[in-house]
Amino acid sequence: MFSTPCPCGTGETYDACCGPLLANVAQATSPERLMRSRYTAFVTGDADHLFRTWHPRTRPDDVRPDPATRWTGLRVLAAEGDTVEFVATWEGGEMHEVSRFEQRAGRWCYVDAT
Repeated sequence: MFSTPCPCGTGETYDACCGPLLANVAQATSPERLMRSRYTAFVTGDADHLFRTWHPRTRPDDVRPDPATRWTGLRVLAAEGDTVEFVATWEGGEMHEVSRFEQRAGRWCYVDAT
């Protein structure tokens, strides 16, 4: 799909990085990989990936990203155990978050954040 750099900021191409996760042909091997793929899903507007990777216990009814938000960058500050701390920026703002993940049926999923 894309031979351009992946939006998640690893420096890899989209096809070598988050593309297989968003296409649901590969699974995230760590909470950080899942968080990066979820950021990419917000960038690309992929609500299916967000729905699939959100824990059903905490998932809202509507997970569609706001198409008016233009995401501009991701910085991972720490990734330890089942949490990932990051800053995601968009035109006009930024979000600093510590996300918590959990394995469910052998797959990592997003639970919640502070």
